[in-house]
Parts: sequence; structure tokens; C-alpha cells
Amino acid sequence: MAAFDLNTITENASRLGMRLQETISEHARDLTIARGSGSNYLDSSEEKVKNIRKQLDSNSDREKLEAMKRLIALISKGRNVSEYFAQVVKNVASHNLEIRKLVYIYLLRYAEQEPDLALLSINTFQKDLSDPNPLIRAMALRVLSGIKVPMIGSIVVLAIKKCAADISPYVRKAAALAIPKCYSLDSTHQPELINIITTLLRDRSPLSIGSVAIAFEAVCPTRLDLLHQHYRRLCRTLIDVDEWGQVDLLNLLIRYARTMLPRPVETTQESGDTVIEVDSDLRLLLQMAEPLFQSNNPAVVLAVARTFWYLAPSSETSKLVPPLLRLLNASPEVQRVVLAYLVLVAEPLSQALSPFYTRFLVRASDIRQVKKDKVRLLRAVISVDNYQALLREFVTYAEDTDDELVADAIQAIGYCARLVPDSTQQCLTSLMSFIQSKHDVVVANAVIVLKSLVQLRLQQQQSTLSVAGSIASTSPLAIISRLAYHIDVIRHPKARACVLWLVGQYASSPTVQENGIHERGPEGVAEWAPDVLRKSAKSFMGETSLVKLQIVTLAAKLLVLNPTDSTLGLLARYVFSLARYDQDFDVRDRARSLSSLLSGVTPILQPQGEDEAHEDAGGVVLRREQVRMILFEGKFGISEELAAEDRTAFGSIKAITGKTFGDSYLPDWLEEGTEPSLRDTEDDVPQGPVYAQASLPRAMGGSTKATPVVLTPTGPSPSSSYVRPEGYKSSWTDLDRFYEDDNDEEAEEAESESEESQDEDESEEEEGEEEEEEGEEEEEEEEETEEESGTEDPDDRTDSGDEHTQHAG
Repeated sequence: MAAFDLNTITENASRLGMRLQETISEHARDLTIARGSGSNYLDSSEEKVKNIRKQLDSNSDREKLEAMKRLIALISKGRNVSEYFAQVVKNVASHNLEIRKLVYIYLLRYAEQEPDLALLSINTFQKDLSDPNPLIRAMALRVLSGIKVPMIGSIVVLAIKKCAADISPYVRKAAALAIPKCYSLDSTHQPELINIITTLLRDRSPLSIGSVAIAFEAVCPTRLDLLHQHYRRLCRTLIDVDEWGQVDLLNLLIRYARTMLPRPVETTQESGDTVIEVDSDLRLLLQMAEPLFQSNNPAVVLAVARTFWYLAPSSETSKLVPPLLRLLNASPEVQRVVLAYLVLVAEPLSQALSPFYTRFLVRASDIRQVKKDKVRLLRAVISVDNYQALLREFVTYAEDTDDELVADAIQAIGYCARLVPDSTQQCLTSLMSFIQSKHDVVVANAVIVLKSLVQLRLQQQQSTLSVAGSIASTSPLAIISRLAYHIDVIRHPKARACVLWLVGQYASSPTVQENGIHERGPEGVAEWAPDVLRKSAKSFMGETSLVKLQIVTLAAKLLVLNPTDSTLGLLARYVFSLARYDQDFDVRDRARSLSSLLSGVTPILQPQGEDEAHEDAGGVVLRREQVRMILFEGKFGISEELAAEDRTAFGSIKAITGKTFGDSYLPDWLEEGTEPSLRDTEDDVPQGPVYAQASLPRAMGGSTKATPVVLTPTGPSPSSSYVRPEGYKSSWTDLDRFYEDDNDEEAEEAESESEESQDEDESEEEEGEEEEEEGEEEEEEEEETEEESGTEDPDDRTDSGDEHTQHAG
């Protein structure tokens, strides 16, 4: 017997092992087939593509499904398969759910290109709007709204209205996304679409509210009054919305807050403390948006940063710095965008960004625009504490191969010299070293920056030129003289023009020798100025128009300073004669106007000889002092080397691309916001205490039956639907008072219960007496009726007896 059992167990075990092996083999084969079929769908050989049309017309769902998978694979590879549209539309009503899903995906891609063929399946789409599967309902609406035929606009509106009331939030989301499509197709349906948007705004599902914000911006962006009753709920729901929905919803709430809420007010008290007054609704939005700084989606972080930049008080705008710095390590693309936005806010937030300047150091692997943005950020965060390290960085960047980066770095050195006075000596030394560079771009930008610094320092020292500091080698006049001696080395047109302007403008200033004695050049002209004019006149014909204009101006200024010097007169006459017949009309006009201006100063510029006899043109002739005032005075204006930044909005595409494309308009703050009561709803009414709700029925003398306490109300607040009884209290000053009131209530309840019991006993006795009297009266009536109806039918008597019995009962 034992041997028989052992054989049975062994046989069963072998069968089980074989069965397991077969099952594993079948699953492995299925996996192999699925893996092979998935890769085969991406095979776009001509033989397999030719069979698609045949498979779509087949009666087998398996072949149709394979054909649709192959079509979707070809679409994913970017291939145009619109030629199969007619065959695909035939399968739109297939009973196979997988085929219908793939057909809808195909139609979403090509319905706009083939609107006439897509119209053939409108009835099917309308029927699918009632399908039990919410995915089918949503895809049917997407395809229906994607058909670009204005004549079906009314049908699309009805479909959207139906789906907007769907029980599935996914379908309601599809309805919200279909609204902009319908509006772009036919804008005459705007009133109906606004009503649908109003309905969708009441939706409490976080899944669809982001899409509703998109529809609102597309259809009625100025109807912000529709958001009054929903503003606070939208703020509270913000954290539960999907990531991209949070971005759209934040942009909508920013516009609402700037339009409907008052601006935060900062006031300084007599004690020196700053008091910030922020509207409660604005504070609600900021509190609900601040946790989103920790989002993993960079777009959400940027949207929250935009919210704080435009809505938060100035003392709280620094909160956006750490989240934006965190995004610099996300990816090169995200870094590019974040740096562009940081440049816009760098100047107001320089103190918050200054400790993190090492995050903005330029790397060799950075692209050009990233390098430029980093240099601008480093320029904005210069301070007394970090200027030495940043100057070393700028000097290093000046050796880069990118000309734009070199220009920005040298201009940043000049900015540092103006911002931090202690760094002026070091900055001037660096700039003077750049003049001897072999690269024209470096020399040109160094000269331009030196020009602005010279103007600044001369303007500061124009009344105290004899101070000891002016003896230094880096004094303004020493810089000009050094530039004048290097005029042959400077080849860049703009740099040469700057040097010539400086020489002419400050040629009358005194030069300083080593012994500290102030001397002038011959007859009031600096000793290095005439030599610069000589070199410039020699190369006049080979100069650009920009340099020629400055050479003519230099000759006129030197001639005004010393009109009796024959050498200066001959050089000026030579220059004016060349300029009078120059090819550039600007140079010709400048020469003729200056020669006419100097006609009262010296006659040396007038044409000589019989052929060029000068005719008196008449008019007023200015004196030398007047001409000198015209040429020299009012030239101390300091021009910023960097153009003023355009007022680009934070978070706009223009900050990245430099071009305006679809950027939303951000309104200015109102002087006073709208009435806060417009945003009051039933959800905002505070709930009463739980114990008060529990004791309320007994306090009102009602039933003492326990009622369930709802901790999360879904409807109107109970506190708004009843009137508190007289003497009822909802709060106590201390614990003893609480227990005293509780004992008083128990005593009152006990008294009321005893009174109720007495009243019930009395009422029971009275009811018993009344029932006895009624019984006696009924018996007498029955006897009388029996006597009167002695000949009546027994059945009738039985019926009447039953009626009396029922009545008595």
C-alpha cells in the first residue's frame, strides 16, 4: 500500500513538473512574440507597408489591429500616412476597443488635413460620447473638435456641453481643452462657451481645473469677474493640480490678483520698523504657491517665482533665489532659461545673489548665450566683499575667443571701477594693459571703457585739478596722454574715434610733469595734441567715416585754442580741404559747417586763389569765445557703455529669444482692490464647534438622539442655517466656567425630563378616560342601529360591524 502511494505521488509530481514547464514555455513564447512584434512594427520596409491597406480592409480584427499598430509606429517615426485615411475611417465603429483607440489616435493626427472624410464619421463620434468607457468619450470629443469645418460648430458646442457635465474628470478635462479649438473654429459661439467655462469653474476635481484655466485664457481672458466666487477655492486646490495645470492656473491667478486685489503696502513707523500690509486673499495665494518651490518640474518653479516677483512684497521676493539656483544643475536647457530670467531680476536682488556668485562662473563648455548671461550676473552682484575675485575672472574672460564675451568682460571692469571706488586703481591698470593687446576687439573695448572712466573722474575733479592724486600715472590726463601716444597702435575705428575725441576735448587741460608743475603746450594746447593731429592728417584718406568726422572736429578745436599758430593752421587747412571733397556727405557737411563757424576766428580756412574766390555769404560772425563754448561746453555727459535693458517681463519668451511671441499682458496694480465680499462663499463661513453641534438639539428642547458628526462638510455650513437659542454660549473663559455651564445644562435637562415624564403620565390618564367614554358611546350607537335595522341583510350588518371595528381600532 505504501509502495502504491509512493508511485502515485511520483507520477503526480512528474505531471506537475511537465505542466509547469509547458506553462513557462508558453509564457516565454508569448513574451518573445510580443517583443518581436513590437520591433517588427517599426520595420518600414515596402512589402510590409503595402499590406497595410489590405489588412485594414480585412474582416479579421487581428489583422486590422496589426495594421493600425504599424500605422501608429510610422507616425511616431515622422512618416506621412494620410493616404490610408479612408480605410481607417471605416473602422471607427469597430467593436474591438484596442482598434478604436488606435483609430482615434490616427484621426487626431490627420482629421485637420482630411475634414471632408472625417465628416462621414460624425454620427459615430456623437454616439461614442455616450460610451461607458470614459477614454472613448474623451477621444471622441477630441476628434470631433479637431475637425476644422465651421459648419459643425454647433454640434461641437453641444458635445462640449454634454462632456462638461460628465461624471468622469478626465472627460471634463477633454471638454475644457476642446473649448479653445471650437472658439478658434467659430468665434460666434463665445457666449455659449463662456457659460460652459462658468460651469467648469465649479468643478472641484484638480484634474480638470488646469485645462479650464487654458480655456478661460483663450476665450474670455478679460472676464476676470467670473473668478470671484472661485478664487479662494482655486488657491486651495492649487497644490493638488497636475504640474502643467499649476503653471496655467498660476498665470491666471497672477492676472486676477493684479487686477482685483490691492497692492502690498510697506510703511515705516517712527521707531524705524517696517510694517507690510498684505491683503488676506493675496496672502492666501502666496501661501498656497510657496510649497510648489519644491516641485520637480522646472516650469512650475519658474511659475511660482514669477508669482512672487509680481505679487509678493519686496521683502519676500528673495524667496525665489534658492529655488532658481537649484535649477541651474537640472540640465543645460533649463540652465539657459533660468539664467535668462535671473538676469532680469539680478539688479533688484543683487544682495540675495551676491553670496552665490560662484554659481555663475563661466565654464569653457558653456554656450555663448550662457556665457553672456553669467558675465551679466557677475557684473550685477559686484560688491566690496567679492570685487577682487570677480576682477580676476573678468581679466581672464577678456582673453576668450568670443568677441561679445570679451566686450562684456571689459565693460564689467569699468562698471566695477565706478561702483567700488577702492577698485579704481586695479581696474585702470588692467584696462591700460589691454591697450597693448594684439586683438583689436580688446583694444577697442578698453579704450571705450577708459573714455567713460576719464569723463567720470574729470567731472569729479574739474574744480580740484591741483590735488596730489592727479600726479599719479593713472590720473585722467595721464591716461589721455598715454592713449594719444598709442594712436598708431589702435586700429579699431570706434577706438580711434574715442581717442581723437578725448584728445580734442581735453587738449586745453594742463599737463603734469614729474616735479608737479602744471604746464601747457604751446599757446594753450597740450603738447601731445598737435602730434595726434599730424598723424591723423597723414592717414586721413585711409580712415573710415567715423574717424574722419573726429579728425575734422579735432582740427577745429585745436585751431580755436590757438588760432595764431601757423603749424596748426596749415594742418587744419589740409584736413578741411580733404574733407570738403570727401565721398561721404556727412564728412563734407561737417567740414563746411565748421569752416563757416571758424570764419570769425581765423581766415586761414577760407579758399585762396582766383578760382576759389570766397564770397561773403553774410550773416552773424561768432567770436572766438562763442565758438569755443559751442565746441567744448556741455560735453561732460557720461554715457553708459551698456544699453539700458528692455523692460522684458519675467517668465516671457522674449527674455530667452529676444522676440515677442504670445507673451501674456500683465496689468498694473489698481489703487484699490475690489470688494472682498465678492469672493465670499459658503465654504468660507467658519464651522461651529463639534460639541456645540452635539448639544444643540438638547439645548433647544428637541430630540436627544445622537447625530453623526461630519468632520469634512460637503455642503453649506450648519452654522449658517440655524439661529442660536437665547443664552447659548459657544466659548468659555476658563475650565471651571466650562464645567459650571455643563452642570447647569445637566440640571436643566433633568428638570425638563421630569416635567416631561409628569406631562406624559397625565396625558396617558386623560387618553384612557377618553377611550372609555368613546367605547361606551359606540356600544350605545350599535344597539340603536341593530334595533332600527332589524330586517337588514346579515352581510350588511357584518360589513357595518367591521367598519365600526376598524373605526374603533
